Amino acid sequence: MLFNSLEFFIFLPIVFSLYWLIGNKRIKQQNLLIAFSSYVFYGWWDWRFLFLILFSSLVDYTIGQKLNAEDKPSKRKVLLWTSICVNLGFLGFFKYYNFFVDSLVDSFTFFGGQLSINTLNIILPVGISFYTFQTLSYTIDVYNRKLEPTKDFLAFMAFVSFFPQLVAGPIERATNLLPQFHEKREFVYKNAVDGLRQALWGLFKKVVIADNCATYANMIFNNQYEYSGSTLLLGAFFFAFQIYGDFSGYSDIAIGISRLFGFNLKRNFAFPYFSRDIAEFWRRWHISLSTWFRDYLYIPLGGSRGGTKMKIRNTFIIFIVSGFWHGANWTFVVWGVLNAIYFLPLLLLKKNRVNTNLVAEGRYLPTMKEFFQMLFTFFITLVAWVFFRADNVTNAFVYVRDMLSGSLFTKPEIVPITVLGLVAIFITVEWLGRSGEYAIQKIDFINKPLRWGFYMLLIILMFVYTGEQQEFIYFQF
Repeated sequence: MLFNSLEFFIFLPIVFSLYWLIGNKRIKQQNLLIAFSSYVFYGWWDWRFLFLILFSSLVDYTIGQKLNAEDKPSKRKVLLWTSICVNLGFLGFFKYYNFFVDSLVDSFTFFGGQLSINTLNIILPVGISFYTFQTLSYTIDVYNRKLEPTKDFLAFMAFVSFFPQLVAGPIERATNLLPQFHEKREFVYKNAVDGLRQALWGLFKKVVIADNCATYANMIFNNQYEYSGSTLLLGAFFFAFQIYGDFSGYSDIAIGISRLFGFNLKRNFAFPYFSRDIAEFWRRWHISLSTWFRDYLYIPLGGSRGGTKMKIRNTFIIFIVSGFWHGANWTFVVWGVLNAIYFLPLLLLKKNRVNTNLVAEGRYLPTMKEFFQMLFTFFITLVAWVFFRADNVTNAFVYVRDMLSGSLFTKPEIVPITVLGLVAIFITVEWLGRSGEYAIQKIDFINKPLRWGFYMLLIILMFVYTGEQQEFIYFQF
């Protein structure tokens, strides 16, 4: 069930009405409704995978209880690794089995040998990478005694399957979201309005920006050998705004809808394309995933506390694993390596925490230095996105080579003025609203008629410029 589908526009008001009719004094009944509705929402894709998410919930709930009752370090480690192996085992089987089989067969062929292993016709469960990491955070935090395990299985089920953020995040920590299922939720009109506003902006990002950019990004990437460097650059530009509009749009809708039910989710994007270096970009892009890897992988490995070799090793590990998390393709691994190469000089020179303030704070325009820093960071990010989007590594390298050839300075074969204009307007609104949690959060300063006129304009644009409906990109991860 897509957020931008007719089914969801019927589903959401029904669940919302029933939820508040139950009343906030009946927390268990509200949690039951959320869990049931979330399973309906998830089962809309394929009901068979409901057993997988239920089993994952049962495993981690049970292990959480046992960890709390066990004091012996060796037994606690066994319990922790049981959770890790079960969760990553399911993730590895469904997401990476065929990839490893194909890679092994190709390796034998490369060295002149023969190996016959059949791949399986496996359907990837939607959102498995997201809810797997969410349940793992619960077990790890209970193991580290940062969180008391819940005794309410219904609340835990609702936490794992919470439908607004179930299939594409944000990846919520148990320390933040789970306690909210034990507390009385109040309907606060101001928060609900703010949630609807953020959801509207997220829907605009998806329908108007991402889906329209996708049309041209797909056209150019799928026929890359037919176009000049300038057109290929345009294709990479369109994909950059497709993936940003698509993924941050989903996060905005998820966070906004959650507010309607009295829940607060963590911020997932903070205007990443206004970053002045790649370290700042990664503090602003997919924040829930980058901080997850930081806290549960990078820091346990030693982080940046050790010597130069350890810093280099840990940087490459974190980015390669992040790339591999995104998909079973060598393109994602190369994308991760490329970002590690970008990031490493800043880390070694201790400049990875230079740009922590808001860009052009208190000013309408950036300085020339800030402008060129943002332009350079966006460009190298653009090059990395080519590997993320390409079908294979060879096509990605050829795409970059041709994009940076002499034909980069020729007239593009494709110049979609309307879509470029929409992106330009979008960038302007994002820039003006960069001090908020999302671009139009602080629109209250405009008088009511103009404010409602702006909302209506967004809705009209969504109807007029509805592109070919695309699934959210991160559903495949």
